[in-house]
Amino acid sequence: MTDTHAAVERTLVLVKPDGVRRGLSGEVLRRIEAKGYALVAVELRTADDDVLAAHYAEHEGKPFYAPLVEFMKSGPVLAVVAEGQRVVEGFRSLAGTTDPTTAAPGTIRGDLGRDWGLKVQQNLVHGSDSPESAAREISLWFPAL
Repeated sequence: MTDTHAAVERTLVLVKPDGVRRGLSGEVLRRIEAKGYALVAVELRTADDDVLAAHYAEHEGKPFYAPLVEFMKSGPVLAVVAEGQRVVEGFRSLAGTTDPTTAAPGTIRGDLGRDWGLKVQQNLVHGSDSPESAAREISLWFPAL
């Protein structure tokens, strides 16, 4: 049985440089709002080394870390704080699996993603994976919230 009175959550959504470059920011925002989530903060910005190092700290030392950070610095990122009941889980469902080739139709990655070979980090969007991660990530990207 699901709790219909679940607490309102916030999550961080990033439209990655590939999504911004392809003009998909509006479509991502449309899908977030169509799902019934509120946009609390939206900012187009260039990610700096400090924010990216803190954001991806758990991946430091892994083979994909440096290419991921370089990719995230390759162009503007649309940073978004979305709010709603079960928004962390809900946005991850909207986004689809990380591999755009196998992401389900109807998801952001399934409908809009491209297969860039082994460059799975170029998968249009990031969404926090838990309420705890969301709080940490939001404090990095939107310290005033």
